[in-house]
Amino acid sequence: MPIDSSIQNNVMAASVTNPTASPPLLIPSAPELSVLIPVLNEIENLERLHKQISTNLSGLNRPFEVIYVDDGSTDGSYEMLTKIAQRDERVKVVRFVRNFGQTAALACGIDHASGDILIPMDADLQNDPADIELLIQKLEEGFDVVSGWRKDRQDELFLRLIPSWCANKLISVISGVRLHDYGCSLKAYRREVIKDIRLYGEMHRFVPIYASWVGAKVTEIPVTHHARQFGKSKYGIERTFKVILDLMTVKFLSSYATKPIYVFGSAGLWSFVAALAGFAWMVILKFFYNTTFIQTPLPVLVAMFFMLGIQFILMGLLAEILMRTYHESQDKRIYIVKSSINCPSDR
Repeated sequence: MPIDSSIQNNVMAASVTNPTASPPLLIPSAPELSVLIPVLNEIENLERLHKQISTNLSGLNRPFEVIYVDDGSTDGSYEMLTKIAQRDERVKVVRFVRNFGQTAALACGIDHASGDILIPMDADLQNDPADIELLIQKLEEGFDVVSGWRKDRQDELFLRLIPSWCANKLISVISGVRLHDYGCSLKAYRREVIKDIRLYGEMHRFVPIYASWVGAKVTEIPVTHHARQFGKSKYGIERTFKVILDLMTVKFLSSYATKPIYVFGSAGLWSFVAALAGFAWMVILKFFYNTTFIQTPLPVLVAMFFMLGIQFILMGLLAEILMRTYHESQDKRIYIVKSSINCPSDR
């Protein structure tokens, strides 16, 4: 790891003044870049990935660290990461007791990072570490968040590309932050814009939105995307539905977290309107078509399903608020660490 030049000069001066004195301990420079990598059963990719990262980042002449978060791997990935960390002191490894998901792994990586620039990426070799330099160059133009755009994405058309395209369009419209590819893990953040962001669910992809809402300058650049060579993808079409639900939560929290009566009150008013309309139609049926209230089950079914839907939605949103109150008021984390390597807590 590079040594700060001022420290080296002090060491040389001390040795000239007192040749017999023992040289002071050299302290490595603090990392400027922190690469954050969630890992789940990627044993075939880890050696190749770390070699690529080391080669590309060493050429930048910037102190860096790589933080691998083992998210409950069962294929020997942690043992492989242990070997890598033993060879390279720039590597930190954090191991979860079980699988908590990519968002929790990213939150853990942020908590353990020391760099001023945080760069998350996937462990499956589909992101190209050579693009990190491009992200940093864009940051230096004055941006706070630079998001990767897999313009030539190497994934299945119907199971991955089309659902992703639809989700990205929907997210851009609802959030007001125009990005082509929210799902690309390869991004670059200035620490100050995400250090206070709390992540839950599948919300790691929404970090640029959170950052934009607090005034950060967000942009996007095309990055390379490789086809997966080893291991199995952990993403499926069902993840699109989770993203939509999380997007509803993000929108609710951004617009109504401090004024939920607007949502609850509006739902209540529409309920009254529906009840009034149903009652009016039943009166019309009775006096103009000689149909009594008990002759048709339609009013009961409409009222029952309408109120049931309202209750489910509002209960879900209320549960989101309660969950955040629980975590943040008690400083609860969304993951549990089993062990770690080369982290400050180890020393």
